Amino acid sequence: MLGPGQTPHDQLAAGEKSTAAPLGLTDYLLKILNARVYDVAIESPLEKATRLSKRLGNAVYLKREDNQPSFSFKLRGAYNKMAHLSPEQLSRGVICASAGNHAQGVALSAHRLGSRALIVMPVTTPKLKIEAVRAFHGEVTLHGESYTDAYNHATEIAAEQGLTFVHPFDDPEVIAGQGTIALEVLQQLQQPIHAIFCAIGGGGLISGVAAYVKAVQPEIKVIGVQVADSNAMVQSVAAGQRVQLSEVGLFSDGTAVKLVGEETFRITQALVDEFIVVDNDSVCAAIKDVFEDTRSILEPAGALSVAGLKKYVAQKGAVDENLVAVTCGANMNFDRLRFVAERAELGEQREALFAVTIPEQPGSFKRLCEILGTRGITEFNYRMADNAQAHVFVGLTTSSRQDTEATIDKLNEHGFVAVDLTNDELSKMHVRYMVGGRSPHVTNERLYRFDFPERPGALMKFLSHMPPSWNISLFHYRSQGGDVGRILAGIQVPESELPGVDEFLSGLAYPCVDETENPAYRLFLQ
Repeated sequence: MLGPGQTPHDQLAAGEKSTAAPLGLTDYLLKILNARVYDVAIESPLEKATRLSKRLGNAVYLKREDNQPSFSFKLRGAYNKMAHLSPEQLSRGVICASAGNHAQGVALSAHRLGSRALIVMPVTTPKLKIEAVRAFHGEVTLHGESYTDAYNHATEIAAEQGLTFVHPFDDPEVIAGQGTIALEVLQQLQQPIHAIFCAIGGGGLISGVAAYVKAVQPEIKVIGVQVADSNAMVQSVAAGQRVQLSEVGLFSDGTAVKLVGEETFRITQALVDEFIVVDNDSVCAAIKDVFEDTRSILEPAGALSVAGLKKYVAQKGAVDENLVAVTCGANMNFDRLRFVAERAELGEQREALFAVTIPEQPGSFKRLCEILGTRGITEFNYRMADNAQAHVFVGLTTSSRQDTEATIDKLNEHGFVAVDLTNDELSKMHVRYMVGGRSPHVTNERLYRFDFPERPGALMKFLSHMPPSWNISLFHYRSQGGDVGRILAGIQVPESELPGVDEFLSGLAYPCVDETENPAYRLFLQ
């Protein structure tokens, strides 16, 4: 980011050095102006989001990259890179590693240029994405369980067969191709623009946008948006060097990058004005916002910019500004829509979840409903307990965080103990579907949330690693249409074997959260 008295030209020139002389702002401006993207890409529309603009008190414009032939901005950079290859390189073919939008962009671009395209994808890639690549005449090779496995295999094949590797983000020609988005925005909106919001994965999109904007109209803010569980760029800029994450969340799979690029880090660190981090519920709410304005459904990564824009307005108190969000993709897995619909209201603070403790006696349930009054009830889960108290899982429509807090205060004033579960992942993902699943016979139970790979054999790996003296006392899985399965497991571990739990979890190597002390577990499941 710019220091006191520095211009974008100064800051970019002072960035991280490499073996080759780093490109400056003027270099990137020329590359963007001469980028070859329109053989495959369209000049995507810039549309005003009327409903969202009215609600936020600002003019919100959506740069509709989800309208591209491959439903993502990625084909801009892929094609620009490949259009600059020599005839000999094109005749040998290209290769990339990708499980999503970049793969489709490379396949489509190669077909248009008459070149062979080999796409290496992890074996966990959903069939929908594999078929989409094949529809663009790409050759698909499945290898490994992660992007890293696929990437390493692709580089080996590239060396063996003399293929040109097309990087998804860390390449100047790819960055320049993405920068044409900013060129279009500044031509399309003939009004002062206050800020442009871009999702960040590896950093190719925001690097291209920032390079053009800061060269032409540096007063416009360029703001990057990341999900809290995949914020490698945010952490890297804060540390002053690239930081590799050990794990990334896969809900926004289009931005699930553990390590950003060298060149994209250099540009982003120098030119991006600020960063906003959002959660998955906010992304779901943004998907709904865009649908209500356009009747189009974005993928999570495609809605990140909108979620960041909304948070920016709330934090800054912005009014009457012209704000642009790049909606960068619409390759949504249909099965994921159920999750999006459930979580959108939470992300907008239009629904709150509570655990309410009431006396286990006649009339208590009616009195609780009387206190809640005419407020909309979205969920009510209850089962009689064997003691003097009952615990009720309640979902309510709310208007704000302050409304949620006022509801808790009101319940407490009337003698009902209320716990806010709105931001509790265990409650949102599992407990709401399991109320009543209590047993007095379960002892020595520990509770864990796991992310299992969505592939055959994942459960057997879990069971095979577990010592035979341990017992599964609770298990809950519900498909969310993603690349991982969200699992809740209760495991009875003899007290003498508790020291072995950490070894078991590390050997399993599935992302895991210990929920044994979670109050929702204590109230509803234990």
